[in-house]
Amino acid sequence: MIDFELEPELAKGVSAARQFAEEQLRPISRYYDEHEHENPDELIDRMWELRRENIFSLGLDPAAGLRTEELCWGDAGLYLCIPGPALGGAAVFSSGTKEQIGKFLGNFNEGRPKWGAMAMTEPHAGSDTAAISTTAVRDGDEWVLNGEKIFVTMGKRALEDSDGFVVVWATVDKSAGRAGMKSFVVPAGTPGMRVEKMEKKLGIRASDTVTIVFDDCRIPFDHILGSPEVKKTDKAGTKGFKGAMATFDATRPIVAAQALGIGRAALDFVKEELERQGITIRYGVPRQSLTALERDIMDMEASYKAAKLLTLRALWMMSQLQPNSLESSMAKTKAGLAITKITQKAVEIMGPLGYSRKYLLEKWMRDGKINDIFEGTGQINMLVTARRVLNYSREQLK
Repeated sequence: MIDFELEPELAKGVSAARQFAEEQLRPISRYYDEHEHENPDELIDRMWELRRENIFSLGLDPAAGLRTEELCWGDAGLYLCIPGPALGGAAVFSSGTKEQIGKFLGNFNEGRPKWGAMAMTEPHAGSDTAAISTTAVRDGDEWVLNGEKIFVTMGKRALEDSDGFVVVWATVDKSAGRAGMKSFVVPAGTPGMRVEKMEKKLGIRASDTVTIVFDDCRIPFDHILGSPEVKKTDKAGTKGFKGAMATFDATRPIVAAQALGIGRAALDFVKEELERQGITIRYGVPRQSLTALERDIMDMEASYKAAKLLTLRALWMMSQLQPNSLESSMAKTKAGLAITKITQKAVEIMGPLGYSRKYLLEKWMRDGKINDIFEGTGQINMLVTARRVLNYSREQLK
C-alpha cells in the first residue's frame, strides 16, 4: 500500500504553511490584487523570517510541494513574493559548479530579504527558447551582454536588492543554434542592466513581472554557468541548453503545486457555499443517478486529485535525484488543465456571484490561468510528454 503520511516534522511545516495562508495571506489577497505593484513589506519581512527558520523552505521534494499548495491556497501572487533565489536559484543548481552554487547561493539565508530571478523569454522567443538572440561576447576576462528579456518574474525585486541576481540565458555563438546557448549570473547593480517596464497583468498581480534590458552589461568571466565551450556538432545541445531544460524539470512540479493550491481554494469555497445552502454531494451513488451539479463537483475533485498525484510523483523523483523530465511535464500539463477547468466551473456554479468581486472566485480564475502558461505552456509540455512517451526526437516531432 502506498503511504502518503508525512513524518511529524514535515507535517508540522505543512500545517504552519496552512495557518500562515489562512491568517496572513487570504485576508489581504483582494487588497494586493487591486493595488498592483504595491510592495507588501511587512508580509515580506514575516515570510523572510519563516524562510530562515526553514518553515518556508521551498526545496524540491513532496513536502515542499504540499507547503506550496497551502500557501497558494492563501494567495498565489503573494506566495511568489517570498524572498529567495527562486527560478534563478534553480538555474544555478542545475547548471553551476559546486563553487558557483556556494558563491551565488551560499548567503541567501543571511541578513535581510533577497531575491533571485531568471530571464529567458524574449519578444520574439517564448516557448522556442533555442531562438533567443540576447548575446554574450567575451572581452578578455569579462562577458558583455546585450539584449532584451521580457516577463521576468520577480525581476524588479531581484534588481533592487543589492544581494540579488538575475540568471540570463544568452547565446555566445548564434551560428551554433542551441549549442551556443549559455546561462550567466548577473548581480544586482551591474551597470548596463535595467528594468525597462513593469507589466500590468490579468492575475498574480502581487508578483512583479518586468522587462529587463542589457546594454553593454559587463560581468566577470566566471559568472558563466557551466563550460563556455561550444560544440556545434552536438545536435542535442550542450550543457547550456540542457541546463535550461533541467531547470524546468525541477521547477515545473512546483508550478503544478501552485495550481493545486488555487484549484483547491475554488473547490473548497464552492463546496462550503453549497453546504451552507443545504446542498449535499451524494458520494457512492451511481453516476446516472447524480444531479448535474454533483457530477460537476466530482469531476472537479477527480481532476484535482489526478494532478496532485502526478505532482507528488514528479517531486518525489526529483528528491531521489531520478530523471523526471516526462513526469514534470505531465504534472505541469495536468495541473494547468485542471486549474482552468476547476476555477471556471466554480465561477459558473456560483453564477453572477461567482463573476462578481464580492468573492475571490473570479480572482482565482484569473490567477490560475498563468499556471498553464509560464515555465512552458500546456501545449509545449504536451509536446515534451509525447516525445518522451513515443521516444521521438525534437526533429521527429515538432
